[in-house]
Amino acid sequence: MSYVDGFVAAVPTANKEQYIKHATAAATVFKEHGVLNMVECWGDDVPEGSLTSFPMAVQCKPDETVVFSWLIWPSREVRNNAMPKIMEDPRLQFDVNPMPFDGKRLIYGGFSVIVDV
Repeated sequence: MSYVDGFVAAVPTANKEQYIKHATAAATVFKEHGVLNMVECWGDDVPEGSLTSFPMAVQCKPDETVVFSWLIWPSREVRNNAMPKIMEDPRLQFDVNPMPFDGKRLIYGGFSVIVDV
């Protein structure tokens, strides 16, 4: 069954175009290593919560926008074998393709698919 990596980040709103370029370049590398689908979403209706919320989780500042992304892999095994190669790929190194956001506030995790309709 498929495996999903999910991500939530706060991106400076002024960096939207830079983020799109960053994600597009990264998508090329991820697809070469087995990702079936990569989706990047720019928040436009992401309410601030009182107990929990996407903005609270990533400590989103007033001049930032929440981004919600996911990668669909054929399996966890494919993902686990690919990730070290992806992280070492020169096209994703900071000096070539810097992250246009604060990576320390990025939330990510891997998920086993339990329902896919």
